[in-house]
Amino acid sequence: MIKKLLIILMLAGGLFAYDATVEIVKKMDKFPKIALQDATGANVDQDFRKKFFKILLGDLKVSSHFNVVDEYLTSSYEGTFNENFLSELNLDLILRFSIKHENNGAVIAQVKLINVKSGQIDSEKIYKISKQNRYPFLAHKIAVEINEIVGAPSIKWMEKFVIFSKYIDSKESEIIISDYTLSFQKTVVKGGLNIFPKWANKDQDTFYYTSYSATKPVLYRVDVRSGKRKKIISSSGMLVCSDVSSDETKLLLTMAPNDQADIYMYDIKTKKLKKITSYSGIDVNGAFIEDDKKIVFVSDRLGYPNVFSQSIGSKSVEQMVYHGRNNNSVSAFNNYIVYSSREKLSEFGVNTFNLYLISTKTDYIRQLTVTGKNLYPRFADDSDTIMFIKYYSNQSALGVVRLNASKTYHFPLKVGKIQSIDW
Repeated sequence: MIKKLLIILMLAGGLFAYDATVEIVKKMDKFPKIALQDATGANVDQDFRKKFFKILLGDLKVSSHFNVVDEYLTSSYEGTFNENFLSELNLDLILRFSIKHENNGAVIAQVKLINVKSGQIDSEKIYKISKQNRYPFLAHKIAVEINEIVGAPSIKWMEKFVIFSKYIDSKESEIIISDYTLSFQKTVVKGGLNIFPKWANKDQDTFYYTSYSATKPVLYRVDVRSGKRKKIISSSGMLVCSDVSSDETKLLLTMAPNDQADIYMYDIKTKKLKKITSYSGIDVNGAFIEDDKKIVFVSDRLGYPNVFSQSIGSKSVEQMVYHGRNNNSVSAFNNYIVYSSREKLSEFGVNTFNLYLISTKTDYIRQLTVTGKNLYPRFADDSDTIMFIKYYSNQSALGVVRLNASKTYHFPLKVGKIQSIDW
């Protein structure tokens, strides 16, 4: 029983050349000071206007590439002399938007970026999204392109979908697709215990998840557009898809067909299963690294959960982390590894888990969080952004770490509790 509990903790992360500080390639000498103006007509609901304003303002802040004015400002779309310069704020840029609703439910945003120093329009564009409830993605798209216009490093990760499992009740959880702020949410799987979702491809139109509703855990592949699901594999004990190869043809699975948790690799095309690790204890939570030639995983080989690596096809195992006594969740991007580590008893309490970043190429360790229970980290595809789950009291939040800016943001889940995430 104790062994099974330890496996669950290690899987769920608490429910269950240069170093890894990662520099901005194109540094900005000065972050431009920017204000956001709502120029929407009075015929559009005020609450909706303010929600859109809040999302777009938050995107600019999370980008960490702007000095953002918090004040809710309004203007006409063409703008008066004062509206176009706002001299008292000493701005560099004004981002002005006007929203319209179409009869078919679409939302249109007319947007202009004004250079306050010259009074000239740097950019003007019309954006459109087909459904009103997807308005957060409309805001994200605008923020991403404004960020590109000023020449800042990409924040295209903001446009990606997040997929997560949400506990509703005992033995009941749903799979949700959302934006990174959790402002948009769509339930795609419900009924029974559905956990550990994992995107199957870069297009984010297919995902894997494990259903514990049958006599044996079953791994399913789901088409987002049609909702159709296909059974991939089932196994006694446990079954979790923890990573997908870069060519999207191989899965890293944690399986325990004989009450022994190990890492397996499943080939989607041939349907062949290959055992990667073989240890009398617990090996879980595998992730591809170094062009999919190696994996990192969590194991209790030292008598406590820690992070190890192993080349595929080799039996040789290398310890990756020499810090902490309970390192129970891990994610990888190229040569970078982020993991969650339980801290010793401190002023922050006995259940403090912090995130740490290391590189397979150096011995450098960087601490990313300071307090609380921070678990289940996941890299974005730009190596500068990490998402994780933040637990506090009986609530949970999606956390975002911006590495170059050394800033962390939290987006609370209002109903339910986040079990696991991917993006």
